[in-house]
Amino acid sequence: MVPQPPEASCHTCAVPTTIAAVRVIVLAVGRLRPPYVDDVQHYSRLLAPLARLELIEVREEERVHKRIPKGAFVSLLAAGGATYDSVGFSRFVEDRRQAGRDLCFVIGGPYGLDLDEVDHRLSLGPMTLPHQLARVVLLEQIFRAHKILAGEPYHH
Repeated sequence: MVPQPPEASCHTCAVPTTIAAVRVIVLAVGRLRPPYVDDVQHYSRLLAPLARLELIEVREEERVHKRIPKGAFVSLLAAGGATYDSVGFSRFVEDRRQAGRDLCFVIGGPYGLDLDEVDHRLSLGPMTLPHQLARVVLLEQIFRAHKILAGEPYHH
């Protein structure tokens, strides 16, 4: 077999290791219950080939600080946070990937959560969502963002 020159290698080999190593973490207060468990598992499976996804649950809000990875870009889901359309959110995700920082989304429990030191606040829209449903919506949007970034259809 004849070795190929570097420029003839596959396109995935050209991706910087910092982007491939970046994790997307969803850190949520409270235990996920049916019917949301199936939806979270569904989007986790869809995201598996596209992103390094980690789902972390904590029982109490006080434990959130201890579970945020050091050096991660922290985005707290909160009313009044930044809102994006799907393409804008994909750009937000890509900016984090390009920076080589893990991206940690934090979702509070039934009464929300207020963290003082976060890098970003994200709103999924002006309507209040149950915190378990917010996980599903966030995962769907993370999946959609990765499909957009991969240049694949994302409306289905």
